[in-house]
Amino acid sequence: MLPAIALALLLMAMPHAGGWFHAWMPELSHPLYTRTSFVALTASHVALVLSATVLSTVVGLSLGILATRPAGRSLLPTVRAVAVIGQTFPPVAVLAIAVPLLGFGAAPTFVALALYGVLPVLGQTVAGLDAVSPAALHAADGMGYGRWRRLLDVELPLAAGPIMAGVRLSAIVSVGTATIGSAVGATTLGSPIVEGLVGNNTAYVVQGALLVGALALTVDGVLGVVERKIRRGV
Repeated sequence: MLPAIALALLLMAMPHAGGWFHAWMPELSHPLYTRTSFVALTASHVALVLSATVLSTVVGLSLGILATRPAGRSLLPTVRAVAVIGQTFPPVAVLAIAVPLLGFGAAPTFVALALYGVLPVLGQTVAGLDAVSPAALHAADGMGYGRWRRLLDVELPLAAGPIMAGVRLSAIVSVGTATIGSAVGATTLGSPIVEGLVGNNTAYVVQGALLVGALALTVDGVLGVVERKIRRGV
C-alpha cells in the first residue's frame, strides 16, 4: 500500500509544489509543469500500459501454450528467437518505424509496449507449463480429461504463479518504456520529462520522474500481491 499512498500524495501535492521547485531552482521562470494535469497524465499513462500489457499477455500466453503442446514443440526455438530479436530493437527505433505507419500519438507507443511485453510473459508461460508435475498430468489423463480440459483445469492453474510473474515484469517494463512515447506525441508521464529535456528545465524532469517511479512501484506492489495470492492458492 505504501507506493500507492506515495503516488496519491504526489498527485495531490505536485500541483501546489511550484513554490518549492522555485526555491530549489530560482533561475527557472516556470518551475511547475502545467500543460496537462498530473492526474490526467497518470490516467493516460496507466491506460496505455494496461492495454499494452493485456495484449502482451494474450499473445505471450497463446504462444507459450502453443510452444508447449506436442504439435508445437518444434516451434519453441523459433518463437523464442523472434521474441528475443524483438527485444534487441530499442524502443526509439520501434517508434521511428511505427510513426510513419501509424502517425504520432499513442498508437506507435502502444505497438512498442506490446512488442516489448511479450517476451517476459512468453518465457514464464513456457517455464511454468514445463514445470507442471507429470504426476498431475497423468492423474488428469486417468480421470478422462481431454487435452483442452487438462490445460484449463490442471496445467494453467498450476503454472499461474510463474505466468503472473511474467505479467508483472511485462507491466513494470511498460511503465518505464511508456515515457518515451511522449517524444512522438503520446500523453504520458513522460511529457514533462521530454519537455524538460528539450527546454533544459530540470524541475519538469524531476516531477515526471517522481511520478513514474511511484507508479512503477505501485504497479509492482499490486501485481506482487496478486502473484503471491495465486501462488498460495495453488
